[in-house]
Parts: sequence; structure tokens; C-alpha cells
Amino acid sequence: MTTATQPRLASLIVPSLRMSIGYADRLVKDIAAEKFAHLPVPNVNHPAWCIGHLSLYAERVLELVGRADLASPDQRFVELFKAGTTCVEGKPGDPSKAEIVKRFNERWERVATVLPEIGDDRFFEANPMDGRMKELLPTVGAVVIFMCGSHHMMHMGQISTWRRLIGMGAAA
Repeated sequence: MTTATQPRLASLIVPSLRMSIGYADRLVKDIAAEKFAHLPVPNVNHPAWCIGHLSLYAERVLELVGRADLASPDQRFVELFKAGTTCVEGKPGDPSKAEIVKRFNERWERVATVLPEIGDDRFFEANPMDGRMKELLPTVGAVVIFMCGSHHMMHMGQISTWRRLIGMGAAA
């Protein structure tokens, strides 16, 4: 008698990641390029910052799962979109909507393709990060699940709110 092979943990993460990639596309596809980095009110994150910020964490996930060889950080994105930066009105010379969206999609698609290759043991290793993130997310798997799911959806909620602030309404 044969038994089915138990799926890898990544098979539980990738569908949610792909759903959030699709949701991001629906949220931004009808935003005019010239509005993508617009701040309609102070203290809100515009879509350019949210998508640019999220694109950074694909690199972190690749590093965490032992595939730093596939990481491709863009220092310009890091300087503009890393955690703790202030979201400001877009200015000439900033990455374009097309560039930001392309990077987000390419980098997260890379993660979605690589995750199924990662052995389950890696997800149970200790989180190598320092500080509060290590306390809150003690394993590599906990960080990966957060980065691929909750973190995405938190910033997607910001984009959804931004859309309403400028009168666009919900994404189609």
C-alpha cells in the first residue's frame, strides 16, 4: 500500500503569496502613473511607497530561506522604501510606477517559485534577526509567513485606504 507524500510547508505559504501578488495588481493597475506617488493628506503611505517597500522584503525572504544567491537588492529602493523612511510626495528621479510594480512582481514571483524547493527543516530554524522581530517571530517560518502574507496585506490595506482618499473606491 502506498501513502501520499506529505506536502511541504511552502505549499501552505505560496497560494496566499500568489493571492496577495494578484491583489496588489488589482489595487494599482488603474492608478495613473502620475498619481502613484501622490500624498492626498499627510501621514499616509502612497502606493509607490507601499509597493516599493514590499519589494524589499522578497530579498529578505530569499536570504532567510538560504537562497541569498538569488537576492538582488536595489540600493535606490532600500534608501527610499526601507522600514522607518517617511513616505513623501513623489519627485523627479524617483522610480516610476512601472519600475516599482515590475520589481515587486519579479521579486515576489521569484520567492513564490523558490519556496517549494525549500526543505521544511529550514522553516523551523531560529529567526536570525535581532530585536523585536526575533521575539515576535521566533522561527524562519514565522518570518516568512508574516512577510508573504500579513505584511503584504497590511500595506495593501493602506493602498485601499489611499484609493478611497483620492476618490477611486475599491479595486476591481
